[in-house]
Amino acid sequence: MTKETFEHALAELEEVVAKLEDESVGLEEALKLFERGVRLAKRCRTQLEGVERRVEQLLAEGDEGEEPSTAPFASEEG
Repeated sequence: MTKETFEHALAELEEVVAKLEDESVGLEEALKLFERGVRLAKRCRTQLEGVERRVEQLLAEGDEGEEPSTAPFASEEG
């Protein structure tokens, strides 16, 4: 699976939700859409948790009287 940006994954998740809300979607297609939506939601949550940890780290550095610095953080997606 290619690495997607948070914004791309969120946009696709919104599309999946819109399709699932369409009552004309068949059961098999709805199940596939639901599975895709769960994967996208998990990816978005993981990315948000990583950003939250980074923000907390920056705030903690600032609390210690140090100048906050930025550095790339490793993705947990593998």
